[in-house]
Amino acid sequence: MIRLSELKLPLDHAPDAIAPAIVARLGIEPGDLIAHSIARRGNDARKRSAILLVYSVDVELRDEAAVLARFAGDPNVRPTPDTGYRFVAQAPAMPTRPRPVVIGAGPCGLFAGLILAQMGFRPIILDRGKVVRQRTKDTWGLWRRSELNPESNVQYGEGGAGTFSDGKLYCRIKDSRHLGRKVLTEFVKAGAPEDILTEAHPHIGTFRLVSMVENMRATIEELGGEYRWQHRVEDIEIEESGGERRVRGLHLSTGEFLEADHVVLAVGHSARDTFHMLYDRGVHIEAKPFSIGVRIEHPQSWIDRARYGNCAGHPDLGAAAYALSHHCSNGRTVYSFCMCPGGRVVAAASEPGRVVTNGMSQYSRQEFNANSGLVVAIDPDKDYPGHPLAGIAFQRKWEEAAFVAGGSTYHAPGQRVGDFLAKRASTAMGEVTPSYKPGVAPTDLSACLPDYAIDALREALPVFGRQLPRYDDPDAVMTGVETRTSSPVRIRRGADFVSVNTVGLYPAGEGAGYAGGILSAAIDGIKVAEAMALSMVAA
Repeated sequence: MIRLSELKLPLDHAPDAIAPAIVARLGIEPGDLIAHSIARRGNDARKRSAILLVYSVDVELRDEAAVLARFAGDPNVRPTPDTGYRFVAQAPAMPTRPRPVVIGAGPCGLFAGLILAQMGFRPIILDRGKVVRQRTKDTWGLWRRSELNPESNVQYGEGGAGTFSDGKLYCRIKDSRHLGRKVLTEFVKAGAPEDILTEAHPHIGTFRLVSMVENMRATIEELGGEYRWQHRVEDIEIEESGGERRVRGLHLSTGEFLEADHVVLAVGHSARDTFHMLYDRGVHIEAKPFSIGVRIEHPQSWIDRARYGNCAGHPDLGAAAYALSHHCSNGRTVYSFCMCPGGRVVAAASEPGRVVTNGMSQYSRQEFNANSGLVVAIDPDKDYPGHPLAGIAFQRKWEEAAFVAGGSTYHAPGQRVGDFLAKRASTAMGEVTPSYKPGVAPTDLSACLPDYAIDALREALPVFGRQLPRYDDPDAVMTGVETRTSSPVRIRRGADFVSVNTVGLYPAGEGAGYAGGILSAAIDGIKVAEAMALSMVAA
């Protein structure tokens, strides 16, 4: 098979137009094309008047060797890659070591547990939260009644923070082993739509993610894995001998001690108490850059029109997304983050007395507003120096300020873009209705973010308005604060995926500072599980 990339066709091309386009592109006779299938589909909307669909197709030809020789050096004509997944190890029939433990049931922990289970290692998966449907009810308690459960919310519980998101399944990491394909294939097995295997920017949405996570849990359990819910890890037992530190077990909130010498730490970016515990136990942990800002909302129809022009609403395009970035005169960078077409802004707090925002959308992306994080990059050396955990205190400071500005009821502070740029408080909203629940309190967001971030946002908004018409419309809504863009720490590990100073501890995923989003976290979980399996087999 040959993979032919960058095959471009008009937006409204006929269903049978792909085969002739392949023939023309490769310069072959129609009879030389035996079969073809779509490997990837995206779009090129740089010219709104002539939007193109862009395909990668796998083709079977009568003489593939001759075609490959003729197109030698062309990166868009090459052998179809082998994307099959191969396990690196298999558990021994008579294990002599404690079962591997995975802390956290988000995307990283889920795939670490799945891969370990598929290799026969029967992992124990611990999570401080609840199963996904019970967790969903607790999350609605905050959204509908302003009642926060600190152990079961958008951040904690089965599926992790990614469950209440847009379910985006793409990333920019190098993936030479096609581990992302393994992730997508397992998602399809669990009930995801098959188009995630071919769309250039696949997504799932919250409602589908819930049932998929449940199905994957059932698979892990069928393979001998074990879940323990509402089991928070309160301490880690580390043995020091001969200059080496080694994990020996975990102290749990239930009062139990769980013996373990291979532990995946996949706790997510909001496990602040766990970060403090690890620091106190001497695990190497360091401050890491992240970003803070707001959520910005526009009617989805504005974004569709700005991106697609007269083609807005075309079924092959769907709800339009965007990605924006601006380097400001004060040295800061403002950029869009976690853009959710046809979605809503959600309450994502995990601690009492603090307000945090995030974005979410369903598979259909049919809600009225588009939203995105509009965030400012910050740096530990400059903005929160002096301690590896200083970024946590920095986040809390602004989350507490947002809680107060919103009325201390878990309502979020909000402001019209026009008022924000004019440096005046908002007293009411305009044409754009904010989607955040339990509600938005019109106010002045300058009290909720550092001055340099406010200045950077004020500079960037008009720039983005020139790039994307109506982006800086006076009635667009900004809701604060977005502080959980990524982990404020990195738990340093070596090339073997083991903590640099604690043998048996495998920092993984977003919380450890090695991923950003569902797909990259899942891929990291696979890599860590493989490293752990090889270590257990060799021991």
